[in-house]
Amino acid sequence: MHAAADLEHMARALELARRGLYTTTPNPRVGCVLVKDGGVIGEGWHERAGEAHAEVRALEDANRRGEPTRGSTAYVTLEPCNHVGRTGPCTEALMAAGIAQVIVAMPDPHPAARHGAQRLREAGMRVDMGVMEQEARALNRGFISRIERGRPWVRMKAAASLDGRTALASGESQWITGPEARRDGHHWRAQACAILTGIGTVRTDDPQLTVRDVPTARQPLRIVVDRNAETPRDARVLSDHSRTLIVTAGARNPRWPAHVEVLAVPDVEGRIDLRALMRELAAREANEIHVEAGAGLNGALLQARLVDEVLLYLAPCFLGEPARGIADFGSGLASLDERIALEVDDVTRIGGDLRIIAHMKEAA
Repeated sequence: MHAAADLEHMARALELARRGLYTTTPNPRVGCVLVKDGGVIGEGWHERAGEAHAEVRALEDANRRGEPTRGSTAYVTLEPCNHVGRTGPCTEALMAAGIAQVIVAMPDPHPAARHGAQRLREAGMRVDMGVMEQEARALNRGFISRIERGRPWVRMKAAASLDGRTALASGESQWITGPEARRDGHHWRAQACAILTGIGTVRTDDPQLTVRDVPTARQPLRIVVDRNAETPRDARVLSDHSRTLIVTAGARNPRWPAHVEVLAVPDVEGRIDLRALMRELAAREANEIHVEAGAGLNGALLQARLVDEVLLYLAPCFLGEPARGIADFGSGLASLDERIALEVDDVTRIGGDLRIIAHMKEAA
């Protein structure tokens, strides 16, 4: 059991880390709280890549307050780094400040940053690991996925009727859910590194794939899976100079603007190799991918076991047959044993709709 004070201060460090929810990519979201004689003397969080880490921010805050840091305890949501990257090692900064104890939520999975705890212990500090670890891991699922699995965390978002229909047979889908649900969806867009859709959605809905309903310091990369390079030149996803990547199985469409990047990742059958795509996105340091696509691409991602989380907004209505569904599994499943099972993490009312957050259930 962890002491109540440790839980309180780590909870505050996690709260600070969440302030970087939309800005730290490709780095993890990290918060730090400095405590001495039971009182907080400094706080900090990592804001964006290339800038000071949370520990350094907290030390700077303590200095501004005129608080001596020697003998204090640092609560950090991620193991302090022990290498020189775009900034110096946080281990050295903590040692130079005379920190006596470091309490850490989770170890750093990045190979270059490991052994921070070991370095601090060698310097004579007491280091405790594992305080609110699950909460810290949840905050950095994308970073952990990219480092440990070599692919981003993939979140599939859908808005549907109670009978699981996302559009009429004609393709009309605007709007099934209400404005509150759509605004909430933009918060999830904003924290992602990239927003992914398919050519079918581009043709039917002509989306912008941008964050608009909430403040954001950056726009995620826009990705269109377009096997035959058929995205129209006048599609809104191509209409500005925001970063756009079109994934094909072959050559570039000569009509596309010069700023559009093309990535060819064909499989042996001439379709898009979705696993290769995810490996490439991880190599580009993408932590989280937000999918807003049609039934075809949704189904392909689900069957390839490339979806980690589902964000589903359900409107209190029925659309019935032959309205379109959330995922198309081609010829269908042969038995219920093949179904893709999920575990529900949260159900929340958003305006007049329900938001369900679920993650893929591990196979038995």
